[in-house]
Amino acid sequence: MPQTDYELKFTEDAYLDMAELLNDNSKRAVAKAVVKSLKFMKVNLKHPSLHTHKYDDMEGPNGEEIFESYAQNNTPGAYRIFWFYGPGKKEITVVAITPHPD
Repeated sequence: MPQTDYELKFTEDAYLDMAELLNDNSKRAVAKAVVKSLKFMKVNLKHPSLHTHKYDDMEGPNGEEIFESYAQNNTPGAYRIFWFYGPGKKEITVVAITPHPD
């Protein structure tokens, strides 16, 4: 069976978002949820817990469509992962890891 995993790339902002979560002990549960979601994203962007859908209020640096995947659900300020396909084949670029924008 051919390998179908996506390689995850991170913008500087997304890298800093992730570093902040990993270095803040009060956000340990959030960090764990985000890491779990990123693992799902690598192998199955349609995993039911991700609730992946297009996000219309943002676009990538070159006009790419942005998608939103859940890291948490049914939680106040639930964290979301915003990303787009590319730049290469089988790559996705994470642009932000943040509480759900209201």
